Amino acid sequence: MSDSQVKILDGNTFVVSGESGDIEASYNDPGGLFSYDTRFLSTWVLTVNGERLTPLSVDDMQYFETRFFLVPGTGTVYSDARLSVIRQRSLRNGFHEDLTIANYDRNPAVLTIRLEAGSDFADLFEVKDALQKRGSYSARAGDGRLVFAYRRESLSRSTEIRSSQPCAVDEHGLTFEITIEPHGTWKAGLDVNAAVLETSEEDEAEGPTLASQVRQQPKDMADDLARWLAEAPRLQSDWDPLEIIYRRSLIDLAALRFSPVGAGRGSFPAAGLPWFMAMFGRDSILTSLQVLPFKPELARTTLRELGRWQGLRVEDFREEEPGRILHELRYGEMTAFEERPHSPYYGSADATPLFVVLLDEYERWTGDSGLVRELEPEARAALNWIDEYADRQGNGYISYQRRNEETGLENQCWKDSWDSISYRDGTLPGFPRATCELQGYAYDAKMRGARLARLFWGDEAFAQTLERQAADLKRRFNEDFWIEDGEYFAIALDADGRKVDSLTSNIGHLLWSGIVNDDKARPIARHLISERLFSGWGVRTLAKGEGRYNPVGYHVGTIWPFDNSFIAWGLRRYAFTDEAAQIAAGIMEAAAFYTGRLPEAFGGFPRLMTKYPVEYPTACSPQAWSTGAPLLLLRTALGLEPTGNHLLVDPALPNIVGHLELLDIPGRWGRIDAYARGRVEVPPPITSIGHASDRPH
Repeated sequence: MSDSQVKILDGNTFVVSGESGDIEASYNDPGGLFSYDTRFLSTWVLTVNGERLTPLSVDDMQYFETRFFLVPGTGTVYSDARLSVIRQRSLRNGFHEDLTIANYDRNPAVLTIRLEAGSDFADLFEVKDALQKRGSYSARAGDGRLVFAYRRESLSRSTEIRSSQPCAVDEHGLTFEITIEPHGTWKAGLDVNAAVLETSEEDEAEGPTLASQVRQQPKDMADDLARWLAEAPRLQSDWDPLEIIYRRSLIDLAALRFSPVGAGRGSFPAAGLPWFMAMFGRDSILTSLQVLPFKPELARTTLRELGRWQGLRVEDFREEEPGRILHELRYGEMTAFEERPHSPYYGSADATPLFVVLLDEYERWTGDSGLVRELEPEARAALNWIDEYADRQGNGYISYQRRNEETGLENQCWKDSWDSISYRDGTLPGFPRATCELQGYAYDAKMRGARLARLFWGDEAFAQTLERQAADLKRRFNEDFWIEDGEYFAIALDADGRKVDSLTSNIGHLLWSGIVNDDKARPIARHLISERLFSGWGVRTLAKGEGRYNPVGYHVGTIWPFDNSFIAWGLRRYAFTDEAAQIAAGIMEAAAFYTGRLPEAFGGFPRLMTKYPVEYPTACSPQAWSTGAPLLLLRTALGLEPTGNHLLVDPALPNIVGHLELLDIPGRWGRIDAYARGRVEVPPPITSIGHASDRPH
């Protein structure tokens, strides 16, 4: 689309349009109405007497509702408009649009209102990769409605458009011939509904299906959001942007709640808009970890759903293995016809140990021992996967190499772009690759699994085995990954066991996991806030001076807010409170420039070079683990750690915050308040905000 994107969303459904409200989508363009990985509306263009409309402003009312203020004409020379057009759009099993036209002339306005409409029913993978479809289309106009349909063998999709006002309907849109009296108004309500193949009674008897899921009645979204915000802890701070950032995070988290088929009322965080509104193992787990002190119920659904889809067999196409936690689950056409392996796809090396980490951390916060016992088989299977399937080289380390050579991911760690793992000189290692943070996650999973086995599963022998394995892994890791001449850990070991020696942000995840020996922690902390890694806004994914460093490269120099939130948490674990606070301040100040909403990533340029963080051109926004980053940074700043049935509060505030209160923090203790005071260094004014200790195992 030529103008800026306007987005409304509610987990399973979202709409991306231009600033006029029009949709003119094509392949490789995320515009349109999407639901469950299918674009149900690709054209939605409003004209008045054959003229396109000029946007005056967009009122972002809520994440599920927006309002467009327009006037006819698109010329560069402005003259007083006699007509005003308002489009108010909200999500309702598709979307509902109220169209209002006001005539401010002294004479009647005789108008032809036209809405061009169309649907390409593109699978999200087809949109992203500019692929062509293989099924057949039809359009049917009559009885005051327009229906677009698509069929490919047994798969069927349809879009129905209705109007509250009489109109002429043809196969390409709706036409209204109207007259508006002087100072009068005309209104019409338009409904665009998405539908999928109806199922038989036999299908319904097997349980919830995609068809039945889409047919569910929409909830009262305004009331739902009000309850969501009311149930969250209340924040007060003397740094005004923090309250805006906090509220924005909570609202975006509500918007990204995704209800998978069969989950009932439960929801968990989808990864991000526009490309990743789906179940993602790694993203949903890490986001659930970030938001535990604020919305612990998301972790419960995440654990149950990921456990439900846990791998049961060895299968190359989907890279499934017993005990493995999925990477991504999709519902679109290409998945249905196995042109993509996402039914689900299991090509992730980190989601499985992180599943055990989340299960333990969730119990520590909530005291929900019932879920720990319920998911004991899944947790044991995940721990077994680490040793039996993830150790692809027989050296005791998690490594990865894709088995689906056509569509599988090459890099199966969180830095999953093709060039994210490199040597200092920029060359790429072969496969398998054992990245450093994977070993940290495995260590953490074994330590936490030992706690669960001892306290809840009644298996002391298993607990002791896991602790011995973890201790051995920690000892070997600190020897095999350590780069002596630089005093940091290699990002990976290659297929020959050589150290992939570039300096990266991954070393911060090692602090979070606890795998770093105490004598190596200080140089790691020093690197993380050095000029090479820390830009002033945050820690770069790859250090300046490395062969592939690029401040606007996806995983080779940009700054990822989620990455920084876990790095700060790790620094606090090893008692580097000043360093953690410095990173938190940089990310929070960046969030203020983004009107409270942190994008997926932003440029790694030095802060002295730019007055504001430089945007990354294709970053998802909102994006779940960026939305969760301020929440984890708040936990880190307040030093919140559950200890038995109590919550430890040990504040170390960033220097931009002098006073912070977080009230009614939920957990096994009921609700509790946290207070903190710090030393304030007044930051430069931010002009854009107005727009909108060791963890016990």
